[in-house]
Amino acid sequence: MENSKKTAGIAILAETVPPRAKPSGYPEPFYSRVAGREKRQLGDVFGLQNFGVNLTKLQPNTESTILHRHSKQDEFIYILEGAPTLVTESEEVLLGPGMCAGFPAKGIAHQLVNRTDEVVVYLEIGDRTKGDEGIYPNDDLKAVLGDDGKWMFTHKDGQPY
Repeated sequence: MENSKKTAGIAILAETVPPRAKPSGYPEPFYSRVAGREKRQLGDVFGLQNFGVNLTKLQPNTESTILHRHSKQDEFIYILEGAPTLVTESEEVLLGPGMCAGFPAKGIAHQLVNRTDEVVVYLEIGDRTKGDEGIYPNDDLKAVLGDDGKWMFTHKDGQPY
């Protein structure tokens, strides 16, 4: 582990993966809510096609995402550092290091919120099922995963932002 270049392609030090240049593809007013989020796309480094893995950091008073659920994709999170609050449509649960949560497609809407003064670090893992849609129950937002693997965001009625 002394030199990640010796093992590049097989194994790396996760912190050496550059963070995504833009915190989110969300349009305003949603973009600013997640602006304190940093994602390192670990799965992409290895060319993973069927699922993604992100090492994610949330600064204090930051949301991981807008409260959402997926139509086709499953998600899983594992907390490494900090104490985020898991917010769902019906409850809130304080999480800590070593705790995990999973969200099957069409399940409960969810998000993490960092309400502490410390940085939260977690792994997020999700599949990349084509034709997925993001459903945002509390906001006028809809997401559709394009054929190019990028999310397209509109109002719920389909009008562009």
